Amino acid sequence: MLTKLHIQNYAIIDEIEINFSSALNIITGETGAGKSILMGALNLILGERADTSALLNTNKKCFVEGFFDVQNNISIKKFLKENDIEEADELILRREIAATGKSRAFINDTPTTLQQLKQLASILVDLHQQFDTLELRNNNFQREVLDALANNFTTLAHYQTVFYQWQQAKEVLEKLMQQKADFNKEADYNRFLFDELNEANFKENELENLEVELQLLNNSEGIKNTLSKIYFDLKESETPVVQTIKQLIQQLNNYTNFHSKLFSIIERLQSTQIELQDIAEETERLNNEMGFDETRIEYINERLNIGYKLLKKHSVKTTEELLQIHQSLEKKLQAVLQIDEDISTKEKEVASLLQSTESIANSLSKARHTIVNDIENKVNKLLFQVGMPNAKLKVVIQNVSLNNFGKDAIEFLFDANKSGRFEPIYKVASGGELSRLMLCIKSLVAESIDLSTMIFDEIDIGISGEAAKQVGIIMKQLANNRQIISITHQPQIAGKANAHFFVYKESINNNVKTNIKLLSKDERIITIAKMLGGENPSAAAIASAKEMIG
Repeated sequence: MLTKLHIQNYAIIDEIEINFSSALNIITGETGAGKSILMGALNLILGERADTSALLNTNKKCFVEGFFDVQNNISIKKFLKENDIEEADELILRREIAATGKSRAFINDTPTTLQQLKQLASILVDLHQQFDTLELRNNNFQREVLDALANNFTTLAHYQTVFYQWQQAKEVLEKLMQQKADFNKEADYNRFLFDELNEANFKENELENLEVELQLLNNSEGIKNTLSKIYFDLKESETPVVQTIKQLIQQLNNYTNFHSKLFSIIERLQSTQIELQDIAEETERLNNEMGFDETRIEYINERLNIGYKLLKKHSVKTTEELLQIHQSLEKKLQAVLQIDEDISTKEKEVASLLQSTESIANSLSKARHTIVNDIENKVNKLLFQVGMPNAKLKVVIQNVSLNNFGKDAIEFLFDANKSGRFEPIYKVASGGELSRLMLCIKSLVAESIDLSTMIFDEIDIGISGEAAKQVGIIMKQLANNRQIISITHQPQIAGKANAHFFVYKESINNNVKTNIKLLSKDERIITIAKMLGGENPSAAAIASAKEMIG
């Protein structure tokens, strides 16, 4: 419930504060007095975009604050928790507009986005303006009305979750089917490539190792000759190097008693002798192992030729890359085998989700059909009450393909003159008829939705007399369970107010400004009498005003 609205430096409002009642609040005033300005300010805290041209004094900022009593409102507490905003029994929405045009929004002093502000406002307030009657022509709005009265919101939310899962599963299935088609196109070629690599059966680094081995075999004769010469020079020549060093050691041993440093030289020569002896033996062993193997060379050349062709074919350079291609082809061939199983599993999932979707859609449709007669009867009675005795509403539900809202196409048809010809609302309803029809529908919807505040901005356009009186009665009834705020020009509606506010202009220091005041009972009588009979109301007008106030 909106308990207080505080506006400063907005349009021709310097500063005003309005304390609303919890029931029916009526706002009246002369045309141009500033009633629409109030709605503009209220729209700011409901998330509408700001306009710097609305600043009265461009040297200071404009701000609008709305104070809401939200005790025990579970939806509000859930929203605040989800958005990390401090919870309290009083909710304060504030908009600030700087002279530079920069706008800021706050919820309980926490900076917030316009989107969050709009989302919260939609939970707090239903704002009905003159142009909102155009919504009544919209099929989505008509469906929302039907679902509200059929109490379908929980079922619809469940349906949309399952419908989305079904759509997602269908997309996955379609992709799998496309993949299978692509696999089938490539399968034969991939199988050929795989078999070719599989037959080659290369091991890790095989081609690189074979190249090294081939170079060794091609140079084996030269290497063998060199090794033989080294062995011969070290051990078998006329003066073998190993034997010569041995003799040198023996010769030096004869003089060790005469020079102490000869021992060091002898030790080094002995180490050299041992090392050369080991080298001789190693060269002999290598020489014995080394040999020209023509069969091996032919095998290596054959393997390398196969490898080089495959490297060129796949545009790679190493054995490792060929092995990676081999593994990739194997996975693709495995995927061909696996995809049929995946498709079968996904088809079962899609069928199951479709069955669930259709089942919930049937529940939605049944609830909608069940409520149709009740809606038509109640709305038609209310239409009679608001001065449209010949008008009838007819709700038509047609079966369509499954969509995000079920399987029903819903349309409200209207007959304003008992002609028996029902047409879509947008074709036949006038502005005044739309306003009254919207009020009738909203009064029914309000019973099904826990919305604490409803605001009507001149919904009474195009009506007067008894019809206006009945509109006032309906608003009064609505106000029994929720707060109603209404801007009106109709004295019959103003007479039903629990709190009657009067908007007026006053001149202060040669500046015209808008102000507002809560009228006392006597002030209400005079104001309503003026609405009935002009600036100088007659005694009859005053008497009628008293009667309207009751």
